[in-house]
Amino acid sequence: MFKDYNMNQVVLPLDLEIKLQENDIAYAVNDVVESIPDEAFTVFVRETGCPAYHPRMMMKIILCAYTQSVFSGRKIEGLLGDSVRMMWLAQGYEPSYRTINRFRVHPEVKELLRQCFVQFRCQLVQEKLIDEEAIFIDGTKIEANANKFTFVWRKSVERYSASLVEKSNQMYEELLEHEIIPEIERESPEELSIKELAEVVEKLDETVKDYDKKIEASEDMGERKRLRSTRKAPKQYRKQFKDFLERKQRYKNDMKIFGDRNSYSKTDHDATFMRMKDDYMKNGQLKAGYNVQVGTEGQYVLAYDVFPNPTDTRTLIPFLNKIEEGFFDLPSYIVADAGYGSEQNYEDVVTNRNRIPLITYNTYRKEKKKKFKDNPFHSANWEYDRESDTFTCPYGRKLTFRYLSNRTDRYGFTRTFKVYECEDCSDCPLRSQCTKAKEGHNRQVRYNVKWEQQKEYIRQQLSEEKTGEIYGKRKIDVEPVFGFLKANLRFTRFSVRGKKKVNNELGFALMAVNLRKFTAMST
Repeated sequence: MFKDYNMNQVVLPLDLEIKLQENDIAYAVNDVVESIPDEAFTVFVRETGCPAYHPRMMMKIILCAYTQSVFSGRKIEGLLGDSVRMMWLAQGYEPSYRTINRFRVHPEVKELLRQCFVQFRCQLVQEKLIDEEAIFIDGTKIEANANKFTFVWRKSVERYSASLVEKSNQMYEELLEHEIIPEIERESPEELSIKELAEVVEKLDETVKDYDKKIEASEDMGERKRLRSTRKAPKQYRKQFKDFLERKQRYKNDMKIFGDRNSYSKTDHDATFMRMKDDYMKNGQLKAGYNVQVGTEGQYVLAYDVFPNPTDTRTLIPFLNKIEEGFFDLPSYIVADAGYGSEQNYEDVVTNRNRIPLITYNTYRKEKKKKFKDNPFHSANWEYDRESDTFTCPYGRKLTFRYLSNRTDRYGFTRTFKVYECEDCSDCPLRSQCTKAKEGHNRQVRYNVKWEQQKEYIRQQLSEEKTGEIYGKRKIDVEPVFGFLKANLRFTRFSVRGKKKVNNELGFALMAVNLRKFTAMST
């Protein structure tokens, strides 16, 4: 005996909510979007044209699709006809994939996503799932939606540009020497500008046209042959300078796209080529990508941002600014790994923000090892006399203070070093082990007072029981978020191009991670 099954019988439609389980993720999606204030949706109101789908509904269906690891606009459209939870959230509407794709990259959606994270954090605080004591910061690289081998390198552009300047100057001097064109007024004798190259091309074009007229006007075959031979040089120069002009414009545009970066992709100008853990040929190949920064607590993402630079050191300050401006006030402790440890970052967190940085530096673990502590040739282990301001080397000779040295990096931050030099290393039997300085030069030590004080401050903070325990949570708080994003959600590559669009898609993906964890914890 079977249960009744009849395809020809009319079945009345039921409320789809009845079909959902009690703790279905659709309810969490609905709650977080409904918590967004109505004022945030006013920018989507249109007075003319066909009424648009409600942005709340669009936010819900895209978020729900991302929680199911569906990132394609066409597949999201397909889910609207197949998935009960998607049907319930859309309430019977079926926007096309074009509408879905246009909405998720809309500039105003960035504000809706920010509101989602703010409201979600408020919910976590109310339910006491986070204690607001610390923020854990880390970054990961995610591949951009760019072609594999469309790289443009800054060093190559600079080299080709310098070669172009040299060749164009040389050819311009040849034109004047052979009196092919008259001298033009130049802004700088060092290089021809784009405007000046265009002027040279114009004058060469006039010269060639003059020869054309003379050839047409002459009836003497010998004279015509001589004129054609003379015209050959201006035509070749004109071709060369047209190429120079085109390349000069292209190099200028390339340098504008680079900004502070060393590379970009031709198919996504905002993407930078970075070395990632996984690549196409399994040999450390570079890929176009973005550096994703997140701030977490309790394994929930509370803030995020996207950066084009591959290293984390330069991202901490702008990311903290972003958190304070758009998400929430920073808690007492800022926790991050050694990739964020720098003099500038410590100074910003302690002095400007009045927070406690639980951020190690590159040599933190190395300095704790016995091998480092027992190395007699490392200046950190040398005896220092505060009164005479001198170090004593392993051979017993003094290194006295000589002068202050300032180093300014490409971003404008200046570090100050005290330079100490040994009195005489010429006859020292330990010289080969102690220094690599050339013969006639003595061992020098560059001592950054502020940096050493900051390192001592960090060591002291991490040695305390409470702060050490907080720092110990870093790996189990922020690292699992990336694992969930890439392994469970299978979000390993962006599907849109351009930093602003990428920022939106990342917001949907990270909120999907939050909702899946929140739902799992509620069951």
